[in-house]
Amino acid sequence: MLSVKKFGSAGIVAAAWLLGVAATGEAPLTAADRQQVVEQLGQALETNYVFADKAKTLAATLRAHLDKGDYDGAQDKDALAQALTKDLLAASNDLHFFVGVDPAFAADYAARKDPARAADLRETDRRDEARKNFGFTELRRLEGNVAYVGMSHFADPDLAYDAASAAMRFIENSDAVIYDMRYNNGGYLEMAQLLASQLFRADKDQELFDYYYTDDGRRIARGQWVLPAIPAKRLTGKPVYVLTSSTSFSAAEWFGYSLQKLGRATLVGERTAGGAHPVDRKPVGTDFFVQVPIGQIHDPVDRGDFEGRGVTPDHQVASADALIFAHRLALADTAKQADAAWFAPSLAARAKAVQLTPAGLKAVAGRYEGRQIDIVDGKLLYTWRERFRATLEPLGDDLFAVEGVDDFRFRIARKAGKIVALERINRDGPTDSYARLD
Repeated sequence: MLSVKKFGSAGIVAAAWLLGVAATGEAPLTAADRQQVVEQLGQALETNYVFADKAKTLAATLRAHLDKGDYDGAQDKDALAQALTKDLLAASNDLHFFVGVDPAFAADYAARKDPARAADLRETDRRDEARKNFGFTELRRLEGNVAYVGMSHFADPDLAYDAASAAMRFIENSDAVIYDMRYNNGGYLEMAQLLASQLFRADKDQELFDYYYTDDGRRIARGQWVLPAIPAKRLTGKPVYVLTSSTSFSAAEWFGYSLQKLGRATLVGERTAGGAHPVDRKPVGTDFFVQVPIGQIHDPVDRGDFEGRGVTPDHQVASADALIFAHRLALADTAKQADAAWFAPSLAARAKAVQLTPAGLKAVAGRYEGRQIDIVDGKLLYTWRERFRATLEPLGDDLFAVEGVDDFRFRIARKAGKIVALERINRDGPTDSYARLD
């Protein structure tokens, strides 16, 4: 399977911290040590980097830095890894490159050649992914029967198939779907293929990605198509939105980019990071590793990519506002104008939270026919029949949503500036009024 990713956010933070701290008790690197690492790194690049001619240039550039003494100040492994990463990024302009120190990874890489050891490591991978729910951070049904799928990364579907199946079944009856790729660092392209297959017909051949990559010097070419069988109903013809940000990376970018190219999804948010190349980790000696781009992916329409420039969304808005913006589009797209009008105040309140002043809260609190509104912890608490309680959420203009309810809301009725009633506005039309009693 092809992993198209960068370190997850936790990995980035940990790597950055480690690179700034010398290992306790570590003997200083000698000139021979540094030369050996640079030579081993150059060999790894020439064997695995997608661009063979550039790999030779990069290897030569690192050797030139070594010869000039640029790495003489790197007295420990972490400092050397940091310097090598910096120079690789500068010379290649490819954000995928990363050099790190991880003796355990190098040992595991060699151990995976043993079937029994490989099975143990695979089980460890499965447990680690399970703790992260295989990348599925949130599934929601938004107002207007719009499904929301939040993902932190694309897990290996061989491990994550059950979780992906559950997510696909959760959204199968929605009228539209929003995939949140804003904070997704990438992962396995096969997971992107599985999820995207739900958006297309099964009886028509449709390519999603076309790519090639190197595997320890061996070139492999593949194409990924819409799967003929999936574990849920298809969303053929339903509006699709993909949220993006500057931290959307690699496979997450490809998911949105290919759907955009095929006219199957509308992208909302900010331009993405621009990491189009599939990557892999390769050991460098027994202590280091390099994260290296190993291939190229092409979109199914123009055979292009977005390396170094990112994916431009159809609607460019601040990433923090992308969900509400896409939700509004979805409500309009589903041709349910009544839904769009009904939920407009709720979405507007989320975009710019409405808060009442203490005086405003005090004015609304009181007794109404069969109902009571109190101030609890700075919020309005609605009570009916002295048993059922729910928080009221201000929507503006004396309008309030009711916690957990979307088929009615309340409005404060005033006369000569004085509150005289609490009106229940039902979504299906009728309005009920409850007189103020105090």
